[in-house]
Amino acid sequence: MLPPDPRDRFPDSLAAVLQAHQIPAPMIASEIAAAKKARLAKTADRSLLGSMNEFAFLAEAHRSKGTGIDLLELSLTLSRTPCSPLYRRHASPDRDLAALLGKQTS
Repeated sequence: MLPPDPRDRFPDSLAAVLQAHQIPAPMIASEIAAAKKARLAKTADRSLLGSMNEFAFLAEAHRSKGTGIDLLELSLTLSRTPCSPLYRRHASPDRDLAALLGKQTS
């Protein structure tokens, strides 16, 4: 028996993270619909790979503290992490998301 495919869990996990960031329900529904059509692919973008590796390292560091942090809490913690591709804008994913939401709802 094959283990569950993580892509099957992704839409529900994405919805939980967006709800925790207080994103409006219609926007969450739109993102979930788009996520269900997404495909995984390799990338050669070194900046993207570096960011993904850094977030993986930080996630492991938080989880190794033994505090019993769940994945939603970990996602929210990591969203407050400064991220170099965002320095010219809002510095961290949570701030960038809030700014994006403000632009789309104002």
